[in-house]
Amino acid sequence: MKSPDAFPTLKQLNLLLALANSDAIASAGARLGMTPSATSHALRALEATLGTAVVNRNAPGVELTYAGRQILPHVRDVFAALRLIESTAVASAGLKAGLLRIGSFGTSSSLSLLPPLIAGFQERYPGVEVYVTEKTDPEIEQDLTTRRIEIGVVTLPKPQFDTLRLAVDDMVAVVPERHELADTDPIDLRDLGRHPFILTHAGSQELIARMFALAGIQPKVTHELQQLNSLLEFVAQGEGVSIVASLALPDRHDGVAYRRITPRLSRRVGLACINERRLSPAGAALWHQARTMHTCAE
Repeated sequence: MKSPDAFPTLKQLNLLLALANSDAIASAGARLGMTPSATSHALRALEATLGTAVVNRNAPGVELTYAGRQILPHVRDVFAALRLIESTAVASAGLKAGLLRIGSFGTSSSLSLLPPLIAGFQERYPGVEVYVTEKTDPEIEQDLTTRRIEIGVVTLPKPQFDTLRLAVDDMVAVVPERHELADTDPIDLRDLGRHPFILTHAGSQELIARMFALAGIQPKVTHELQQLNSLLEFVAQGEGVSIVASLALPDRHDGVAYRRITPRLSRRVGLACINERRLSPAGAALWHQARTMHTCAE
């Protein structure tokens, strides 16, 4: 029976977080440096404390029970609150130390938007370490939800988060320098769709697909590439044409021409967080700086 005065330990709660992202109970414990025996003991102790099972023992892998799934978001909140306590304590020393984790959805943010923002932040708070991880837009959303990062640079809108717009980014055509469309500006999307198309798997993939769908065009996709440099080189070699967000593009690339597109399509890019009012002091300072920079730029 559950004791009315018993609470799970942080070690037990951390195990629940690990279980949610593992395919075996033992491997979840191993990620935390626990032996299989210690893992089994900690899991039994957690369930005894809670008075309910959190793992379905009859499932082939690791499957949380209904209770486990309901508890999981609150466990994430516990660790987010602990990080907030720690960073608040650091803030009392004037943000002389600390760690701020930021997610970036791709080249547009990593090359164009984040560097000046981070440079200004670190000039003011040199003791705060800023850690940037680059993933796809959906992965950044997931990392925000699971509290792996505190702030993410994402495409907007994101109604489930608090957001702050940083830029409006036009989509542009990327064609070989000697291509028949290189002399046209802007290029009609229907003309672009008649040529072999190289699709980016970076942050603007869904927007490009929607762009063609709204125009009733089925592009002839011949390559799907993740890296921008690979895409530009494929275009330069005459393998096809593409569409890329303007902020992601270098000023020039040999053998490639950038042209506007009609109808025009743009995307909004900004910062996102779970709750602006509950940011750590370091996160709040970066958020405030971004708002100030954006206001001054308008």
